[in-house]
Amino acid sequence: MDGIIPVNKPSGITSYDVIRFIKRTFRIKEKIGHAGTLDPLASGVLIICIGKATRMSTTFMRMEKEYEAGMLLGIITDTDDIKGKVLEKKEVKVSKEEIARVVKEFEGEIEQIPPVVSAIKKAGAPLYKLYRKGITISPPPRKVFIKRIEIIDISLPYVGLRVVCSKGTYIRSLCRDIGNKLGCGGTQSALKRTRIGDFKIEDAATLEEIEKNGIERYLIPVKR
Repeated sequence: MDGIIPVNKPSGITSYDVIRFIKRTFRIKEKIGHAGTLDPLASGVLIICIGKATRMSTTFMRMEKEYEAGMLLGIITDTDDIKGKVLEKKEVKVSKEEIARVVKEFEGEIEQIPPVVSAIKKAGAPLYKLYRKGITISPPPRKVFIKRIEIIDISLPYVGLRVVCSKGTYIRSLCRDIGNKLGCGGTQSALKRTRIGDFKIEDAATLEEIEKNGIERYLIPVKR
């Protein structure tokens, strides 16, 4: 079995939980992986690669991504999302116009520091595993490209965003940095990946659909 499956991952499970489910349900013996981790809080498009398609995972990871994100202003957490430990709460005294102006300042090439709790590895260990052991490592800044940010809702302290960005962009970091620039802090409250390259969320299958209809219906052959 060789090919990819664009899965609509639900919130509340890890990306590897999706792999476990598919392997167990269909007794897959071939190599299987995914192209780009989604945090447990996040939902949306997750490309699963099976067999020879696993060799192409980096190709999919390099593709442009699109997200819909919820940003909660006035809260700073250790993980940069709402699931983390609250470090500080601040009063939110910003206008919608100020939010719109600051958000637009993050379009283009920016330097971004990834979250201290992430899948980035240090000496072979993911930072989130080191953090659980009480070891906090701040990863170095990296350059990422934000092609477009749109505000889709403002109901303070909540702000809804649509972001089109390059590989390696952390939306959690983006919410943190926007909040910091506004002077009140911010954290990611929700995240949905709606697109990877040409793979859109409306074309991605849920785990329930895959289990009901069979994996062959959703497997897309790929050619190197």
